[in-house]
Amino acid sequence: MSLTVRAVTKQDYEQWLPLWDGYNAFYGRSGPTALAPEITRVTWQRFFDAYEPVHALAAESEGRLLGLTHYLFHRSTTAIEPSCYLQDLFTAEAARGKGVGSALIHGVYERAKSVGAPRVYWQTHETNVTAQSLYDKVAERSGFIVYRKIF
Repeated sequence: MSLTVRAVTKQDYEQWLPLWDGYNAFYGRSGPTALAPEITRVTWQRFFDAYEPVHALAAESEGRLLGLTHYLFHRSTTAIEPSCYLQDLFTAEAARGKGVGSALIHGVYERAKSVGAPRVYWQTHETNVTAQSLYDKVAERSGFIVYRKIF
């Protein structure tokens, strides 16, 4: 399979949306718990706003989007250079196990290096063992535990 990882374009919306919906459904955000349409709309707009630190890549083969990743750059109190947070990663079910996820992660690595970010990091749910088998090959576990409070 010939695979290209590239920045999304505005013309990708119709193919990006089912991947985004699939990603959200995987994490329980569908039906009555779905994201508000406004969140999806604003998220999509942010990818094309030069003042936003949020970016999107797509994995494409033969004109079809097979996966997506969203990442953002932010400041840190422990480094001068920006940090890169890989926020979302999703591969269409039919394309899983074919290198799409790995290609997208490496695409983020390339973008991070290009802006001088020395670190890319992300999190996943502890039950997402399939993804962890990939992540263990392309990165190292930091040992940190995530805490949160939702208001």
